[in-house]
Amino acid sequence: MVSKYLPNKMKFSFFHIIFIVLISAFLFYSFSERKSTENQTEYDPDIFPQDYRIVTPKIPKKMNFCGEFVPLENFEVYERLEREFIVNTYWHSLTILTIKRANRWFPIIEPILKENNIPDDFKYLCVTESTLLNLTSPAKAVGFWQFVKSAAKDFGLEVNKEIDERYHVEKSTIAACKYLQKAYNKYGNWTMAAASYNFGMSGIDEQLNRQQTNNYYNLVLGEETSRYVLRILASKEMMNNPAKYGFDITSDELYKTFETYDVQVDSSISSWAEFAKSYGYNYKILKLYNPWLRESYLTNRAKKTYTIKLPVENSIFVIEE
Repeated sequence: MVSKYLPNKMKFSFFHIIFIVLISAFLFYSFSERKSTENQTEYDPDIFPQDYRIVTPKIPKKMNFCGEFVPLENFEVYERLEREFIVNTYWHSLTILTIKRANRWFPIIEPILKENNIPDDFKYLCVTESTLLNLTSPAKAVGFWQFVKSAAKDFGLEVNKEIDERYHVEKSTIAACKYLQKAYNKYGNWTMAAASYNFGMSGIDEQLNRQQTNNYYNLVLGEETSRYVLRILASKEMMNNPAKYGFDITSDELYKTFETYDVQVDSSISSWAEFAKSYGYNYKILKLYNPWLRESYLTNRAKKTYTIKLPVENSIFVIEE
């Protein structure tokens, strides 16, 4: 035996090495078994149903914007569109909320677009701009249609300390229609009109002259404008076919339209809170239905007539004081 010819110190070290190797092998085996078991529980059907998969959403083979051809045969256009489908599919919370809000606001926006001869697809531009919320952007663009102050005034909206009609869904939609018609008259197609809504007509003009093209899909643009029309297209397809993209939303889960009646005001109002109370509501409800009222009072020196919307009786639960 080899150990017969080894010093005692060497024998001791040799047996310790054998012992350590055996222990290490046992621990490695035990750890591997535990990891194997853990990996199995990650796919427990009670946690992840058998049909739960993370997949690339299917994009239609053909798409159009306002009846205008989208060149999906071009791989670069296709990949830009695919990005927006993936973002909308897996940003679940935002997409769900937008679909819910659309049931409330599209019935208001759609007839205004139609009356002004603007294609219905532009309601999805509004979705892209604001997700149907009265937002204020870092650039100080405001409302569903995201008007900056100067553009709002150019297209007929009142904007001052007391009144800001950028927050008025009906009036701001009319203003957006005016802009879009002007842009269409200038560029001759709705796709470019939509792109200019994001980038501005002067910005689009500069790029058209620089790049010698009048086709949105051929323009080199900043990322936001490059994505813009594709984002509108993705919203259009997915909001029309939510179940196809995994959104199981029943009709009773959609947000209901507001039931309102109109009150005409052609004088000053010292307190909107007192005004609301006189109709059985509070200031918060008044603001909810009329977010374009920006102060707690109205001087109305010009004696203009304003239409105030209030909820129909019993259409909203009122918290008692």
